[in-house]
Amino acid sequence: MITNLGLINLRTKSFYTVGLLICFGVLRSYGQQTIPDLPSVPAVKDSLALAVQDTIPKKEPLLLDKVKYTAKDSIRINKKENKLYLYNEAEMQYQDILLKSGIIVLDYSTNEVYAGRIAIDTLGTLDQFPYFRQGSNEVNPDSIRFNFDTQKALIWNSKSAEAGMNVFAGFTKKENDSVYYLQNAKVTTAGELEDADYYFKTRKAKLVPKGKIVTGFTNMYIADVPTPVALPFAYFPSTQEQASGFIFPTIGENNNRGYAIQNGGYYFDLSDYFNLTLLADYYTNGSYGLATSSTYKKRYKYSGSLSLRYEKLVTGERGLPGYANSTVFNVRWSHAKDAKASPYSNFSASVNYGSSDYYQQSVNQLNSPNFLNNNLNSSISYNKIFPGTPRVNTSITTTLSQNSQTKQVNLTLPTFQASMERIFPFAPKDSPKKGAIQNINIQYSTRAEQRIITDEDKLFKKGMFDEAKSGMVHNIPISTNFKLFKYLSLSMGGTFKEVWTPKTVRYNDYSEAEGRATKDTLDGFGAFRTYNYSASLGTTLYGIVNFDKGRIRSIRHTVRPSISYGINPSFEKYYDEYIIDADGNTREYTRFEPSLFGLPGKSFSSNMGISISNNFEAKVVDRDTTNTELKKINLLKNLIPLAGARYV
Repeated sequence: MITNLGLINLRTKSFYTVGLLICFGVLRSYGQQTIPDLPSVPAVKDSLALAVQDTIPKKEPLLLDKVKYTAKDSIRINKKENKLYLYNEAEMQYQDILLKSGIIVLDYSTNEVYAGRIAIDTLGTLDQFPYFRQGSNEVNPDSIRFNFDTQKALIWNSKSAEAGMNVFAGFTKKENDSVYYLQNAKVTTAGELEDADYYFKTRKAKLVPKGKIVTGFTNMYIADVPTPVALPFAYFPSTQEQASGFIFPTIGENNNRGYAIQNGGYYFDLSDYFNLTLLADYYTNGSYGLATSSTYKKRYKYSGSLSLRYEKLVTGERGLPGYANSTVFNVRWSHAKDAKASPYSNFSASVNYGSSDYYQQSVNQLNSPNFLNNNLNSSISYNKIFPGTPRVNTSITTTLSQNSQTKQVNLTLPTFQASMERIFPFAPKDSPKKGAIQNINIQYSTRAEQRIITDEDKLFKKGMFDEAKSGMVHNIPISTNFKLFKYLSLSMGGTFKEVWTPKTVRYNDYSEAEGRATKDTLDGFGAFRTYNYSASLGTTLYGIVNFDKGRIRSIRHTVRPSISYGINPSFEKYYDEYIIDADGNTREYTRFEPSLFGLPGKSFSSNMGISISNNFEAKVVDRDTTNTELKKINLLKNLIPLAGARYV
């Protein structure tokens, strides 16, 4: 610590120490410092002197760039010692080097700088640790000595970070920008060294920033206690680039399964398109976990990831009450297709399948945030568009939903959907449509599905399809509209629906021998068809009142009366009766009860509706005087007269 310092007011200094000026110590002590020009050299008179002068090599300047420095308390230049002293919150910057510390001493005769801490109270408590940065490399030591010419440094008690690893070294020798030699070093991936539960200690090590750490004899410490886990040498990859290498585990403890080593393994950089990660967990009570994951991507084509995890969980001690073991697994897959690959087709997947209680049973720390997740949902879909005329959209989707509480699984395997855009079969192309015939338009949509609701234990087993329901539905809406008597608009339409089912049922009459009516499920194609139609007639009436003065210039009243009529026929032909008891009571049923898409209606219905809508609008002078056009506003909208007036 410097005690006898000449104090001056804080000012930002800059100087050029170039060539022989440093040796002569031509510097100014205060204010903005500028190095004066060298005195002119007399011309050489004789050729011998010129030859001698040419043989003398020119000395390169020591500091080739501008050095900037500041300090809070004092800045002192000792020309006799050729040193610059900066005290309290000192900072020095040279090229890509930044140095901050409590005290900085620059020896500009040797181009070496020293930085250290300072005492902040009478007890001698040291503070303002040095901070050294060169390029992207950062070090936080207790003290440092650095040479600007050779780029070498001696560093005491340094702290640095390399690719998620925190490195502490009692003594470090910086050989150049790419090689550091460490003595009594500690390496951990568990956060700050002071709070880390474990670390690896090595006596000697070589550090290549953003490359690797190679060590001599290394052993693991847990809570500052050495363990028998040791290696004669060790290799710690710290590259920032994608490369294969070991993944160091996380050390922890589980109340039921003892000490644990989690998520340790190896990363394989297989190619520019995909990779592979292998991980493992181990617990001292015998539990273990295995996991593999891979991500893949092909630019402008597709991207995704796949992961599989298996865990064997042991509870208690073998041979003692309460001992149990179980297994859980989980498969996750996500896939997305780049829209640029094909605008008319797409394939996507989002799969999260496994044991329904996977998140509740798994003890891996990566699954802790999902502990309350009671549902696993998966879907895989493919969409295809046929862009011709008419345009057709198709899709195939498979979905799966699991519930960890009920252990119930809902699976669709698969669902097919297709739809055709509206077409006008009787209208000429690129011409206005006139009359009822040319305005006839037709659409078409279909949906086919197989749905399975079962227990988790029966999934993908022999009896899984026993309770499956399948079917297909077709919908064809037809409509037209045209003018009637010039002022009336008439719309007419209907919908045709056809449902297919691969299974039907048949109820047998009550049997005295069995004491009940029986039901048979029949395999075979079955279909029913339903239809309905409707019509509506309407017109529009306008009433306008204009005003010559005032802000309101006109009021328009629009009335739209309409009358509609619809019919839903009865389809009793699809119904039958059977005797349900010995008294001869009967019950109606339809053999299409297993249908996924509803049942045919057996009751006839017709309905008529009358509606009148009233809208009041006004044109007013805009308050903005620069706007010369009238502004339209709504006064009353959808006023419906029902035994008086009501606003909706």
